[in-house]
Amino acid sequence: MEQKTLLQYFEWYLPEDAGHWRRAAADAHHLRSLGFTDIWLPPAYKATGGVHDVGYGVYDLYALGEFDQKGGVPTKYGTKDEYLSAIRALQGAGLSVLADIVLNHKMGADYSEVVDAETCAAWNRNQESPDKREICAWTGFSFPGRAGKYSGFQWNHTHFDGVDWDDRRKQHEIFQLEGKSWDNEVDGENGNYDYLMGADLDMGNPEVVAELDRWGAWYLGMTGVDGFRLDAVKHIRFTFYTHWLETLRRDSGRPLWAVGEYWSPELGSLTHYLDRCGNVMSLFDVPLHANFAAASSCGGTFDLRRIFAGTLTEARPSRAVTFVDNHDTQPGQALQSWVEPWFKPLAYAMILLRQAGTPCVFYGDLYGIPHDGIKPVEGLEALLRARQERAWGEQTDYFDDCNIVGWTRSGDSAHPGSGLAVLLSDGPGGEKTMCMGVAFAGRTFVDLLGNCAGTVTLDESGCGEFRTGGGSVSVWVPAGE
Repeated sequence: MEQKTLLQYFEWYLPEDAGHWRRAAADAHHLRSLGFTDIWLPPAYKATGGVHDVGYGVYDLYALGEFDQKGGVPTKYGTKDEYLSAIRALQGAGLSVLADIVLNHKMGADYSEVVDAETCAAWNRNQESPDKREICAWTGFSFPGRAGKYSGFQWNHTHFDGVDWDDRRKQHEIFQLEGKSWDNEVDGENGNYDYLMGADLDMGNPEVVAELDRWGAWYLGMTGVDGFRLDAVKHIRFTFYTHWLETLRRDSGRPLWAVGEYWSPELGSLTHYLDRCGNVMSLFDVPLHANFAAASSCGGTFDLRRIFAGTLTEARPSRAVTFVDNHDTQPGQALQSWVEPWFKPLAYAMILLRQAGTPCVFYGDLYGIPHDGIKPVEGLEALLRARQERAWGEQTDYFDDCNIVGWTRSGDSAHPGSGLAVLLSDGPGGEKTMCMGVAFAGRTFVDLLGNCAGTVTLDESGCGEFRTGGGSVSVWVPAGE
């Protein structure tokens, strides 16, 4: 059985050249050779910034780079035909494709409406102003560039519960529209975190839910994607995706693997969401990312024995999608919490070469981020191949020192040459006795990454003194295999 390995195939500062779908298609067989099984592509529909928009400022969900909207036909990544061709190329190489689904809000409306609204405090959305007033809200979406193709549904203020701009007064505040209330089962940050940005969809409106169901069926039929990355789930009624995913799975007869972005370092928030949504998806392990970021920036004082403490990987490993960084945490972005470069090989070893969780590799770590002069993570391709070829069998942990931790994988008969020993340190280098088992007795091991010179020869019980350098990771594998 193959181990699932996900790649986020974009970063924030990709060229605005409408060429990314073509790059993805050309890269398909290379990605498969690295051991990836699933590719997460960026939002494919037209956003308010047109070719300059990463895709999260969603304007028209039905426009995949086919209509002249927001300054041109293609999205930042290309045209509809190129998108569909990229999906087919990736799938033809044996990869599953995940679409980035953004259903929390809409932006870039075609016309404004005069509506009554109340202001809400940004830090406490439940605290409303006692005075209602008329505002001019951008809530009308008629999509003239599409002219009704695929869907005649048009959006107006009744389909939203809040906005953050009054165009009459040119005022930026959070406005709750008259007769509306925030969804009552969302994250509790800021009192109620239903509202995030733009025109916030009212998931209590049956017309909205019915249209999103129709769109989901259309999108799946049009693209043939294999699953979804779900954006901003903490801001959407917790049971919405239960309904949406189960409907699509039932009607299509397909499993449609999904992973949600619930951005919280609090494990309890993630497990509560999983329980409330009926475990219809996995979640990104934000607490583990936070631990990686902390360990990388505290000068060797982080206790590596607790690197997995309070994480989804520890509590719900089958629902945890582990990651080191992503498009939101990279430098200059809203959730910037960049893991320092020296620690990245250690972090990737911890998500790629262990049993728990489904790892997600970031495009910016695999290919670099030229915008910020950031180079690819050294040794990442070697770690990916080690996951594919070596990281099999029983895992034995040696998390018994605050600075130097490691583990072994015993290998299995289904993967000849498999088995490895990993040792890493966030402080001075050192050694640790770790055991591979009697099947490896007398075998000689070398560091696959080349970080430690020399060899390690195991004794008659299959144990040896494995080494690692300071602030480094070594992946020891049988020599000559």
